[in-house]
Amino acid sequence: MKKRILAALLALGLYSTAAQALTLDEARTQGRVGETLHGYIAPLSQDRETLALVERINKARSESYQQLADSNNIPVDDVAKMAGQKLVNRAKPGEYVQGINGQWLKK
Repeated sequence: MKKRILAALLALGLYSTAAQALTLDEARTQGRVGETLHGYIAPLSQDRETLALVERINKARSESYQQLADSNNIPVDDVAKMAGQKLVNRAKPGEYVQGINGQWLKK
């Protein structure tokens, strides 16, 4: 069960579609978004394109977290926090992550 949850969480970090004008990887590389320990991305830039991307990604993540929580009978917040830890740890050099103190750090 735990392996299945972790595999699904890892896949969430790869979410992007070719149809989007701005991909998640591009936004990360450009410093427009950062990963949080809560399992969601946050905008570092406030332009319309970045904010739309953040909304789409976080909505998809929220739906995935809920499905994982339901299928594994655990609280959705626990799933999101597990994902947040994984996504922050997997951030590449030069990408932004939010520390436990709420400050943004460049890896």
